[in-house]
Amino acid sequence: MSTGTIRIGTSEAGGTFHTQGLALAEMARAAGVTDTIEIVTSSNASVGNARRLEAGELEFGFMASNWIGRAKDGQPPFDRPVALQMASPVNAGPLFFITLARSPLRTVSDLVGRRVAVGPEDSGMVQHVHSMFGVLGISFDDFMPVYLGFADGAEALEAGEVDAQFQCPIPNQVMTDLSERTDIRVLGHDPGQLDRLIAEIPFYRPVVMAAGAVRGLDVETAQVGVLNVLVTHERVARESVAAMVSAMIAGAGELLSLNPLYAGLDALYEPLRTAGQAACEIGGVELHPGAVEAYRHAGLLN
Repeated sequence: MSTGTIRIGTSEAGGTFHTQGLALAEMARAAGVTDTIEIVTSSNASVGNARRLEAGELEFGFMASNWIGRAKDGQPPFDRPVALQMASPVNAGPLFFITLARSPLRTVSDLVGRRVAVGPEDSGMVQHVHSMFGVLGISFDDFMPVYLGFADGAEALEAGEVDAQFQCPIPNQVMTDLSERTDIRVLGHDPGQLDRLIAEIPFYRPVVMAAGAVRGLDVETAQVGVLNVLVTHERVARESVAAMVSAMIAGAGELLSLNPLYAGLDALYEPLRTAGQAACEIGGVELHPGAVEAYRHAGLLN
């Protein structure tokens, strides 16, 4: 079934949303959703995709779920509400801090008084650090935030210019390359901290980083994960959304074979069976009617 041209907003070329978008486009074409899928890159990923959806420049966009409620409500950095609607979860990416293996740092609490690369200023990564540290009782005055992107932050860590770096998700090329060049350690959490983060921040999920996922990660490590999602807009045709979401449900295995970031997609759909539509309506953003149709057809919703 062809639904016309579909434009999917991702991230910068080579970024995680970009690689997921390429895999989604390949799977969707093979499934007959449409022959014409355009992958649109963005230097500011979630925020840029929401703005392009509102401008009518996209049919779908990848977003981290911590941004979608802000977009819906028109909270900064958005200057007006965006009529987003949910299509599908895509993955839960771990949020974690790394340091050099020779460092004395062991847990997130040890970051107090240290130099930490937290991401570009005003980025989603910095917002995550504010959210996490707010729950854990760590002020930005308690450490030295260094506002560097992934690649520059990794180089600064390797050079000893920072003591730790905030990372997300895995696999990502910067993290893989860094761990191959130098010995690193993934910081854990003190007892009770993960439970508090997951209980108090609605867009986080419990995740486990598997041993061997990157060089230097020798044991399974529990972390929080941010739920990343595929969103659409209320103006997008019901049949287009239904076709895409149906293809994702049926093609979860194919997506995983194309990109390991789709690991666990099947599990992200399962809460629909018990919690209903609310399982996928993060930040008050409702499911698109086309998505509801697809989930009902797949037996995930009554």
